[in-house]
Amino acid sequence: LAGLYELMGRYDQAEPLYQQALEIRKQLLGHHHPDIAQSLNGLAGLYESMGHYDQAEPLYQQALEMYKQLLGHHHPSVATSLNNLAGLYELMGRYEQAEPLHVEALEIKKQLLGHHHPSVATSLNNLAFLYQSMERYDQAEPLYQQALEMKKQLLDHHHPSVAKSLNGLALLYCNQGRYDQAEALFVQALEIAEQKLGSNHPNTVSIRKNLESLRDIKK
Repeated sequence: LAGLYELMGRYDQAEPLYQQALEIRKQLLGHHHPDIAQSLNGLAGLYESMGHYDQAEPLYQQALEMYKQLLGHHHPSVATSLNNLAGLYELMGRYEQAEPLHVEALEIKKQLLGHHHPSVATSLNNLAFLYQSMERYDQAEPLYQQALEMKKQLLDHHHPSVAKSLNGLALLYCNQGRYDQAEALFVQALEIAEQKLGSNHPNTVSIRKNLESLRDIKK
């Protein structure tokens, strides 16, 4: 129910339910259990959605440390927690702190899943987006390209996740003033998104706006 309220944007109703679930789990399982870490992540995610970043940070950190202690440093839940905390730091503009977390998450996924897996492609995308935000474009581009090629091979050329990677790489090219290359990628991304997600899906709308903005710049 808490998750449903969160999806509906009814954060004030979701918060006490998340807190209640956390307290019940602590009473039943003790303070040190993977389910406690899961509840901490859930409450932290809610605070992040509410823009309460200072409240989210210690909860994400607690969850990460708990997972590492209970499950070891190379576990999927640790990689997820690293991504959660890195994503929060990006929202806060703390890019230097986000970078090692994204790198660690990527390495864990490679060790667990191999170098060729959709989840590895997602981590490559995350790191590429971070480098783009830091204006480290030369480092971002090969990561976007790797993620894109991996998704095409593993998921098929018309998967919504491929559209997301095309859009990311196109935005990078816009940052670099490579407008013709960007336009071609936006067109591809929009075609996939409209076909797979529909014209009114938020991702489709976002890609369409990016393409329109680029064409305005090129006029």
